[in-house]
Amino acid sequence: MNIREAARSSGLTVKTVRYYDDIGIMKAGRQDNGYRDYSQDDVHKLAFLQRARGLGFSIDDCRQLLSLYEDKQRVSANVKALALARIDDIDRKLAELQSLRSTLASLAEACKGDNRPDCPILADLAGEH
Repeated sequence: MNIREAARSSGLTVKTVRYYDDIGIMKAGRQDNGYRDYSQDDVHKLAFLQRARGLGFSIDDCRQLLSLYEDKQRVSANVKALALARIDDIDRKLAELQSLRSTLASLAEACKGDNRPDCPILADLAGEH
């Protein structure tokens, strides 16, 4: 099938499918005329990549996950290690977001929000204390 059909079937954009081919994470076969030719197995792998990216795995992680998926002699501990590392990343980002929220909530609470020009939010952003 052509790239447009493969993209539609996998839930990706044509640009993303082309990018995956360009970086070598997902190489399509070629027709005699040079156009990319995707098999049903290729579409399945593209959908796999789409789901992995949707969970926030990096391109390098996706490359490893796809390699592990294709390796029938794989060790599931390797897959779990990638998932746990991703969970750690998410936990760090959640803690950072919670800290940002807390800081911003404190600043918003300190701002009277009236007709006066004094604003603790702007003062903090400007580094004034």
